[in-house]
Amino acid sequence: MRAMNTEDTDIRPFRAAVPQADLDDLRERLARTRWAGGLDGVGWDHGVPTGYLRTLADYWRTGYDWRRHEAELNTFPQFTTSVDGQNIHFLHVRSPEPDALPLIITHGWPGSVVEFLDVIGPLTDPRAHGGDPADAFHVVAPSIPGFGFSGPTGEPGWDISRVTRAWAVLMSRLGYERYAAQGGDTGSAVSAELGRLDPEHVVAVHVNGALGFPTGEPGEAEGLTPAERDRLARYTDQEGTGYALLQATRPQTLAHGLHDSPAGQLAWIVEKFKEWTDPAAELPEDAVDLDRLLTNVSLYWFTGTAGSAARLYKESAATWGGTADRSTTPTGVAVFPGDLGIRRIAERENNVVHWSEFDRGGHFAAMEAPDLLIGDLRAFFRRFR
Repeated sequence: MRAMNTEDTDIRPFRAAVPQADLDDLRERLARTRWAGGLDGVGWDHGVPTGYLRTLADYWRTGYDWRRHEAELNTFPQFTTSVDGQNIHFLHVRSPEPDALPLIITHGWPGSVVEFLDVIGPLTDPRAHGGDPADAFHVVAPSIPGFGFSGPTGEPGWDISRVTRAWAVLMSRLGYERYAAQGGDTGSAVSAELGRLDPEHVVAVHVNGALGFPTGEPGEAEGLTPAERDRLARYTDQEGTGYALLQATRPQTLAHGLHDSPAGQLAWIVEKFKEWTDPAAELPEDAVDLDRLLTNVSLYWFTGTAGSAARLYKESAATWGGTADRSTTPTGVAVFPGDLGIRRIAERENNVVHWSEFDRGGHFAAMEAPDLLIGDLRAFFRRFR
């Protein structure tokens, strides 16, 4: 698939530069937070405990240094371009190895391109990180429309299919006629769809997490391993799914609170880092670097994209649980602790030729276990170079 496009196709260099007034405003708002009361003895069962959130917000206000992390982000070449009328921000890091395989990697919610900062170096320059230079990638890491510096979106219709079409246009615009795709969370859906949409150019797809949904038919659990049975049961567990139902139905109502309160934005995101990271981790910062987590939250805050990022759920909800044409693109899957990947379900609509399961890490694999994810990407894509 190569879409015709008559819009502005310029690719413009970009650097993150949050105004000082916005940093000052964040600190003032955090200092004036009206904290909600809570119940003693319930832990995280009712959501993010007030005491924990106050400690985290205090560090965000007095200890965390956005400028340092902004400077780190700016060490990576960044660009913007317009696709289908929407500004698209992306990191584009070319490998020093001339035969590197182009790879587009896609984040999900509540993530961002910040997820990938620890894997881009080893992926693009394995020689400098103790790896085989034959495993090098040219990495393209876009911000999904509505997220971070690709947001907010200004019109309805930006669902997963439209994002996927935009990625195909982006890779064509960058001159990549043959490329691979990888992603987790929403990024897994986008990457798998990209393999269906653009199979003449996408050589293979790799995802971390789940692909597909159970049908609920009798006997679906027959023959599954105990671990897979547990994952199947968690597909229908309503605990912790309220965020998705709200974002899929009333994202604008939610947006008013998150856009106005940094403490609210912090709580909304940190809860998912508590629930979705490695189950062995007691707190989110035990699974991911605390400053990385706050850089991710800060990106949502400074770009004002809580609402437009949530809208992706509203736009895409109609397709949840639906069926798709079977993909012929070779697909690899990495399952980390807490993920819901079941091979039998993934194979219904995907040409799964590689399956890995790991005993550490979690939903945010690039942040939690970058070494394992990098190793799996190198092993899987080696056969498609």
